[in-house]
Amino acid sequence: MSADLTSPESMALLKRIADALERIAPAGAPQANFAAADAFVWHAAARRLSPVPKVNRVEMTLLRGIDRVRDQLAENTARFARGLPANNALLWGARGMGKSSLVKAVHAEINATKAADARALKLIEIHREDIETLPDLMGILRSDPHRFIVFCDDLSFDADDTSYKSLKAVLEGGIEGRPDNVIFYATSNRRHLLPRDMMENERSTAINPGEAVEEKVSLSDRFGLWLGFHKCSQDEYLDMVFGYVNHLGLDADRDAIRAEALEWATTRGARSGRTAWQFIQDLAGRLGKAI
Repeated sequence: MSADLTSPESMALLKRIADALERIAPAGAPQANFAAADAFVWHAAARRLSPVPKVNRVEMTLLRGIDRVRDQLAENTARFARGLPANNALLWGARGMGKSSLVKAVHAEINATKAADARALKLIEIHREDIETLPDLMGILRSDPHRFIVFCDDLSFDADDTSYKSLKAVLEGGIEGRPDNVIFYATSNRRHLLPRDMMENERSTAINPGEAVEEKVSLSDRFGLWLGFHKCSQDEYLDMVFGYVNHLGLDADRDAIRAEALEWATTRGARSGRTAWQFIQDLAGRLGKAI
């Protein structure tokens, strides 16, 4: 005999089952409020975007020694913000030379100079370990009227890492591809995003060495704009230092600052924008100047 599902007892039981299933079901991703900020961080586990009220950035005028790549990225981003064709960009090269700082500075510059009635350009940061969820993020952004820079800092892949395939499909080649309102910027110390010893090992053990690495090397080819950052000269390093000194109004003997800045770089074995900023923080602290 079949149970009477319309009886009060059966209806109460079904309701309890439905309530229990609703409680254990994963919560849907909350809708992003893009009016909350101009920059967001993608939290992959929760599939949500968290607004960043104040972005950690350096003003464009303080980025020295990278004039050519600065202008190229600014022009590419300005075209994209106006709805014109633009390329995904890979900023690669020497550590501490302002790759991620440039992305954030360009984003701020575009919004500062946009027309009053234009929508703000949004910056979305995705962490390297969350690249596999990039298609989910694109799905959220695709239907929004804003335009977005999706930014991944320090992007690279190890030998057993296959998450680069998600990035390749999004940049070019997938059925949906990259949404028209999204552009992807990444920084890396590696031009091809892979360690050289891994590529050489695959070449040496493959039947067809060229084909063995072609799939992984072709990831870099998905970036239409390659911007190289190289170690700076002594003059460029000092230009960075005194750019900060003038901007922050640090009152000290310039010859002494020059000598101390050079010694600071020598003890660290590198001249870069990051080294210059670290020296400035030390100098400002000794001078009792808040920055």
